Amino acid sequence: MCGIYGTTIRYNDDQVKAKLKRTIFRGPDQSDYSTYEKGNASITFGHNRLSIIDLDPRSNQPFNYKDKVKIVFNGEIYNFLELKEDLRKKGYEFRTTSDTEVICAAYLAYDRGCLEKFNGMFAFVIHDLDKNIFFGARDRLGQKPFYYYHDGLDFEFSSQISSIQLFNNKLSISKRAIQNYLSWDYVHEPLSIFNEIKKLKAGHFFTYDVSTGSIKLEQYWDIDFKGEKQFKGNYYEAQEKLETLLRGAVKRRLISDVPLGVFLSGGIDSSLIAALATQSSSEKVKTFSVKFNEKGFDESVYAQKVADHLGTDHHVIECQYEEGLNLIENFNYYYDEPFADPSAVPSMLLAKHTKQHVTVALSGDAGDENFIGYHRYNWAKYMSMIYGLPKPIRYTGAYLLRKFPYYKAKIVGGVINNSDLNNAYLSIMFGGKPSYLDDTYDRDIKPDELKYLFHDSKNIFERISDFDLKTYLNSDINTKVDRASMAYSLESRSPFMDYTVVEFGRSIPTDYKFKKGNQKRILKDILYKYLPEDIFNRPKAGFTMPFKEWFRNELKDFVYQKLNKDSISVIPGIDPVKVAEITDQHMNGSWNNYHALWKLIVLQQWLETNQKGFSIK
Repeated sequence: MCGIYGTTIRYNDDQVKAKLKRTIFRGPDQSDYSTYEKGNASITFGHNRLSIIDLDPRSNQPFNYKDKVKIVFNGEIYNFLELKEDLRKKGYEFRTTSDTEVICAAYLAYDRGCLEKFNGMFAFVIHDLDKNIFFGARDRLGQKPFYYYHDGLDFEFSSQISSIQLFNNKLSISKRAIQNYLSWDYVHEPLSIFNEIKKLKAGHFFTYDVSTGSIKLEQYWDIDFKGEKQFKGNYYEAQEKLETLLRGAVKRRLISDVPLGVFLSGGIDSSLIAALATQSSSEKVKTFSVKFNEKGFDESVYAQKVADHLGTDHHVIECQYEEGLNLIENFNYYYDEPFADPSAVPSMLLAKHTKQHVTVALSGDAGDENFIGYHRYNWAKYMSMIYGLPKPIRYTGAYLLRKFPYYKAKIVGGVINNSDLNNAYLSIMFGGKPSYLDDTYDRDIKPDELKYLFHDSKNIFERISDFDLKTYLNSDINTKVDRASMAYSLESRSPFMDYTVVEFGRSIPTDYKFKKGNQKRILKDILYKYLPEDIFNRPKAGFTMPFKEWFRNELKDFVYQKLNKDSISVIPGIDPVKVAEITDQHMNGSWNNYHALWKLIVLQQWLETNQKGFSIK
């Protein structure tokens, strides 16, 4: 787990060092770079290393393999030991025990086909010295970030946007990206907050010709969104196979040369991962959870029950608003692109304190997306019935609900006013035009991944699940976890994002996952082999902070300071009167607007820090 950087732009040594230093938190164990000439090009590869596998300096990067390829790599290849044995049989030799060297040999052995053999989370760039090309890729589900700048000739890449941003005077802030963010809480790939910087899409690779400056992007993996690969066994056979796949995914992620633990919320997903980890580990597993004192936000008692039953070495992290405020004020230094998921702050808190004990932590991320776990999937069941009503009845109901004074009724009314169920779901995930923006706002801010939702090859639950895997998981959950964990030099690994688990989840019938209101049915039945069912007989809770209460109390002055007329003038197209209105609504308790306020605060802070020297267009 690291931070990578590279460029064909001729920066001086001090500039390159500054670019690496900007993201040193991603890899504080060793930072280095090399600059060399190849043809008419000057090439720089840089790397900040967080040592996880093979702690010896021989595995430091940039890494040179037999003077044939150079590489900078971020992530983990979990099946590198098996690949290494296969490559040895082909005559490849190794001088380290790292997965970095295995990537190099696999590329030489299989060319682009190496990507299909990797089971892991990764973003890397290889310089093929004979072909004089860069070959780079991002993992199937987008767990590791990859940003790049390409002006038609020169190429620059990094794990985070801030490294590319430094000393590059050709950038402009994207107004479309700002609008995308205001509707979705994040900027969809391949866009970034800068017009000239793009994100490499998950499951894609690229080749960049150093001599000509040309670049080609291609996809190497996708989910089976047309439902062509269906599991034929019965429920109990599916349960047995999934447990085997999950056990293997957990076991692979327990390989580490540094201390390792598990994030434990006390919910279905993290509890199952913790249970399987205790089964596979020869040592007592360390587990970590967050505690809030505010009523309705403290789930730590359930995590403690799970930990007690499994016999883990459990650590409870208590959050006070003073520490939360500190994280909020420094938020954009680590999330160096506007990002509005409020659970990012407790995720940072969890990572900060977990790092005091371990360097690697397993998580339960992607269980909800792949096995129909979110409340909104259950919502889709009821919406299906409503959309079965005649349109005049549905539209009349929508009209009446929107006239109702209760804000949740207004939201439901807006949802069922959509033309069909697909667009209704989009309206849940997509904020539309926020009331505080003027008429210059682009109402058609939609992601490229609509094809995963708008088709009739699967039922609505599977289409929503596919869409979420390609959008919400990738751009929200993975961004949140990567930045939060790497801010404190902690590696996070998710067994549910093992591509074999994801592909199997997409292949099993819906009622194996969701039957008669029982969400994540198959995961629960596996879990109950290890833990008592009564621990989990409670409503599903999200992982968030008590922003609603804090904004009305301890952080009230902070909110008004960040969202006054002068402060928000940095945001294009903002109506200050409307911002003041939604702020006052939240403070007087008539509406719960904390999410909109948080979204504006994040953007205001980012623009205030980064707008100098960059135009918005």
